[in-house]
Amino acid sequence: MLITGTALGAQCPELEPGPSGVVVEVTDGDTIVLESGLVVRMIGTQAPKLPLGRDGFEAWPLADDAKAELEDMVLGQTVQLGYGGARVDRYDRALAHVFLDGLDGLWAQGHMVGTGLARVYSFPDNRACLASLLAAEAQARRDGLGIWTDPYYRVRAAEPPAALAERIGHYELVEGRVLLADRVGSRVFLNFGRYWKEDFTAVIEAKALTLFNDTGLDPLALEGALVRIRGWVDDRDGPRIEVTHPEQIEVLANR
Repeated sequence: MLITGTALGAQCPELEPGPSGVVVEVTDGDTIVLESGLVVRMIGTQAPKLPLGRDGFEAWPLADDAKAELEDMVLGQTVQLGYGGARVDRYDRALAHVFLDGLDGLWAQGHMVGTGLARVYSFPDNRACLASLLAAEAQARRDGLGIWTDPYYRVRAAEPPAALAERIGHYELVEGRVLLADRVGSRVFLNFGRYWKEDFTAVIEAKALTLFNDTGLDPLALEGALVRIRGWVDDRDGPRIEVTHPEQIEVLANR
């Protein structure tokens, strides 16, 4: 089933038109190649990863399914790119939203997330269309589609931290209630347990706080709130996620 949407007009009016071309290759569930040779990373999404020649890298669950779904949708088709932020990454890939039949046609990102074959994955310099993608992801999760049936992708609990510590180096969605929101120097810490050297913490650096201010979200006001945080889990005084932009935090309940 294809999920249609007029992203430029109704869902994502801030996009700027980019080039168009025929898709000649699908690398994985979030990367395509146009006939011009342009490699396009479908910004705003993260599909299950394939090894793609990396030694010792194991394919994530449903990676082949995600690639096949994207192939069925776009391979051999003419697509239009839409830009909503930084346009090129360090690998010289275009960072773009992808549409069939022009910017008012089928939105590839919306389809992949809406069918549960990709998660929302965003960057501070590329935040367009995220509200629509988050809504599509939430619906796919409620409906138990695609990756949301596999424990590998389940939403993790912030506490206790031991299980989350086993996910160091993984991109995760973590839910919990903020026990303490505290500013220390130029950073804000969202602590989810009483022992900050062991429990899960979200850290918001000074540069990110500017973006929070621009959107009117005060992270210090999240104390006591039930939230979902997405990002890469690292290990500094317990498991933590660095928050670089507001869309990494979804407020589920204020108190």
